[in-house]
Amino acid sequence: MKKILIVDDQFGIRILLKEILEREGYSVFQAANGRQAMTIVENSSPHLVLLDLKLPGISGIEILKQMKKIEPNILTIMMTAYEELSLIDETKRYGAIAHFAKPFDIVKMREVIKEVLSYTL
Repeated sequence: MKKILIVDDQFGIRILLKEILEREGYSVFQAANGRQAMTIVENSSPHLVLLDLKLPGISGIEILKQMKKIEPNILTIMMTAYEELSLIDETKRYGAIAHFAKPFDIVKMREVIKEVLSYTL
């Protein structure tokens, strides 16, 4: 079973994505901040991370960098309420494979997740 980690400080977004992704057959973990996210990455090795760009304390970019040090092949899709192209470009330099602006199209997000995970073992 493919494992997905949702990292977002907004509880409602985490719950919505969790319910949808579990119905799709994925094992889903949630984190509200960077510390929780890193613990899950270290202990559970998710295949894919849905990572909010703006988090309290530590930015999504910093979390992305730390995750890649631990799990270089971890797949990451960024989520942001802001269409900040310079930040989106920066996340791609650090290995993010896609991004979605909030509010996102959940149907499109499900399609991208399915496609991305179909290429992993």
